[in-house]
Amino acid sequence: MKQLLFFFVLFCNVHLYSQAIIKNLDADAFKKELDAKKSILIDLRTTKEIEAKGKIRGAKQIDFFDKNAEAIILKLNKNKSYLIYCAGGGRSSDCAELMFKNGFKLITNLEKGFDDWKRKGFEIEIRE
Repeated sequence: MKQLLFFFVLFCNVHLYSQAIIKNLDADAFKKELDAKKSILIDLRTTKEIEAKGKIRGAKQIDFFDKNAEAIILKLNKNKSYLIYCAGGGRSSDCAELMFKNGFKLITNLEKGFDDWKRKGFEIEIRE
């Protein structure tokens, strides 16, 4: 009986994680995903960072350093597709892992962050 329970739990975990995907993309591939307009775009940087450098047009901000960030992220619809980014890729990688472990289905991470996006000359939005 214990073996049967063990295999059932193992199967459920494998099945759950096999449906989740994290894609780490460079700025060019990330832009193609963004242009497809099938995903929700999230900027994980602080308000000060966004005010100083701008953001990708249409991004919703969730400050990953905020004490409530994890709770806010975990309230998002796990069945939707998300494009996430931060300044250099560290926070967004951590966020992608958090989302993956909590059952989000499709997470796309801008591997080298907003700095790479901006360096490549892609469109940004600056608050005035």
